[in-house]
Amino acid sequence: MSEPLGLDADKTNSQKHAEGGLGETIKVVIQALAIALVVRTLLFQPFNIPSGSMIPTLLIGDFLFVSKYSYGYSRYSIPFSPDVFSGRILASKPKRGDVVVFKLPRDTSSDYIKRVIGLPGDKIQMIEGRLHINGHVVPREVIAKVRTEDRFGRLTEVPTYKETLPGGVSHTIIEIEGDTGFNDNTGVFEVPADHYFMMGDNRDNSTDSRVPPEQGGVGFVPSQNLVGRAEMIFFSVKDGAQAWEFWRWPWTVRFSRLFQPVR
Repeated sequence: MSEPLGLDADKTNSQKHAEGGLGETIKVVIQALAIALVVRTLLFQPFNIPSGSMIPTLLIGDFLFVSKYSYGYSRYSIPFSPDVFSGRILASKPKRGDVVVFKLPRDTSSDYIKRVIGLPGDKIQMIEGRLHINGHVVPREVIAKVRTEDRFGRLTEVPTYKETLPGGVSHTIIEIEGDTGFNDNTGVFEVPADHYFMMGDNRDNSTDSRVPPEQGGVGFVPSQNLVGRAEMIFFSVKDGAQAWEFWRWPWTVRFSRLFQPVR
């Protein structure tokens, strides 16, 4: 007498259905991860701002998207890229005034974000707090005073200025120590070929190209160290707040900064 097969057949069908569902889920997850990796590698990469060197343009607690394609690709802009080529692929040159993420030349494991001030061949100098490019003082006008911390952590009122670079790009800078800061008087920096001179908008609280690498600074930045151009702030929390603490967002999120372009 033959045994009934109905229950076994149902079990087999259920197992196949479960296995098929699990396989489909794994497939979707792998595809999603692959798409995210491509987007992060070739298109946009998120960064957060841990320091105040770009105040008032960027604040501590800002999260922004950086376009990876803006200047082409180098071994420093592609994660886990082997050291098999130098220079850039599909290269495009930064413009003066761009806000750029780059690998620190003396320590390429560190990401820095600054503004492009000097292009290859430019001569840059600070004289009594005023930026000079190729022998000409860069115009600036007073905007207002803002409250911020000085390098000792004390709250103070400092002036902000609208600075207009050659080519017409304007941005806002602050001078915590007026025009008498440590880097407000320098020699002339002549930018080498295929390099860039970077400065923070928080002029008296920025370690940038005004400080040579041997003194813990940035120095000139090679073009192959460029990671991408800062495009948009997509999230922002107050200094000291944690982005993952979503239950505090009503009090900690800077809603006025969300989806603002970086200028």
